Amino acid sequence: MSDAPVATSTTRIRNAADAAGLIDTLTRLTGRASWIWFLALAGLFLDAYSNAALGAGLSPMVKQLGLSPTEVGLLTAMAPAIAIVSNPFGGWLAARIGRVKPLLMTKVVFALGALLTAAGSDFQTVFAGRALVGIAYGIDFAVAMALLAEYTPASLKGRLNFWQGVWYTATTTNLLLTLVFYRFDVGADIWRWSVASSAAFALALFLLQLTFLVESPTWLAAKGRLRESAAALRRLYGFAVQEGPQEGGSEGESARQVGIRDAGVLFRPPYLPRTVLSTVISLTQAMQYFAVGWYLPVISLELFGREFEKATLGSMVFNAVGIVGGCLSAYAGRRLGLRVSSMTGYAVVFAALLLMGATFKELPVALAALLPALFIFFHSAGPGPNGKSIAALSYRSDIRTLGTGVTGMLGSLGSVAGLYLFPQLQAGIGVGASLMVLSVVPLVGLFTCLAIRWDPTRITINLEQEDIALPTGGPRG
Repeated sequence: MSDAPVATSTTRIRNAADAAGLIDTLTRLTGRASWIWFLALAGLFLDAYSNAALGAGLSPMVKQLGLSPTEVGLLTAMAPAIAIVSNPFGGWLAARIGRVKPLLMTKVVFALGALLTAAGSDFQTVFAGRALVGIAYGIDFAVAMALLAEYTPASLKGRLNFWQGVWYTATTTNLLLTLVFYRFDVGADIWRWSVASSAAFALALFLLQLTFLVESPTWLAAKGRLRESAAALRRLYGFAVQEGPQEGGSEGESARQVGIRDAGVLFRPPYLPRTVLSTVISLTQAMQYFAVGWYLPVISLELFGREFEKATLGSMVFNAVGIVGGCLSAYAGRRLGLRVSSMTGYAVVFAALLLMGATFKELPVALAALLPALFIFFHSAGPGPNGKSIAALSYRSDIRTLGTGVTGMLGSLGSVAGLYLFPQLQAGIGVGASLMVLSVVPLVGLFTCLAIRWDPTRITINLEQEDIALPTGGPRG
């Protein structure tokens, strides 16, 4: 059980603000609530694992299938490219049918895409498999972040940043399993084993989430489903709570379906600066990470030699730094705020990219390895998790997944740019010069954080009580 306050009488839930306010009375999550919170977070482990699965065995796959640089760029960029569309679609779907059903659907799609990719004998088949993974990735990330935000009390908002530590843990786990497969002498098929293992994770997670996940009490209340909201609050947190008389009009009005046409509200006050901040952070952090972090195996080959094991171990060390930074991001977000921690991270990432580019392959290996480690640490402790966390924490529940979907869409644009452009830059001007060109990306993020001062971890308002007019309907208090 969680530390739910002991009520002398049953609390009545009349609307989404009541449900969110009750959750915000908690100061920690324990027992069932903590377990279910981490189970929802585990979906982001799968998102990262499936993205890393192809990168870990990229070189063997390129040789086995005889892929051109253009085909490599298309394959690596395919999942985030499809997510440009599936992110907002996932937000729309979750706004209509809830958070849990889309999360379960994505696990099945993940598994199918991974199996198709692993079985591929040509570019077209692998391309189709990666497209399915992209659909699942886009939907899952947008919905999972919204659900985590709605599970989390106000005093624990920084906890959402743990997803970044989970991301690097997943990447490191995939690299470790890739080394295990390498030891079994699977040869050039090592990439198939790496990708297929993500299907096993997807199916296991599907069964766990099907059994234990609880629908968001705040979303249920926003839809006028007060009895179900009260039941979810009892199951998750142990609150003594029942549905009360509904406020704000009839149930039909309160339960009006929010659609894509309502997304315009994200670009009007008071949400416009929040949307700009979260999307720019998501865009820039994704571009810098997927250009550099995702290609750490390639950079490791350049730094540590052409041996597969050494390069993979080097990537694991870099990602272990990311685990530390990602876990500390929750602490940094709580102490500094999400905006200031982003600014700090961007400043160090900018300096690290300039130095990496200017000194690439000229420094001793120990010093050369320190710069990517600094990049990963300050990226993961700063802007890496913050764009998606800010989006999940900045909107009312009825439009939250629209916000996370739009933010995820633009973040995916950054991923595509990083994944596709870095190989082209690398082939044209070399790794060092490419890194120097990319240093402009964290500068854009830094200046945006300086200009927009919104920080959801530094507010005390109940977002469910913000009274705004949706583009196709009246205000909902």
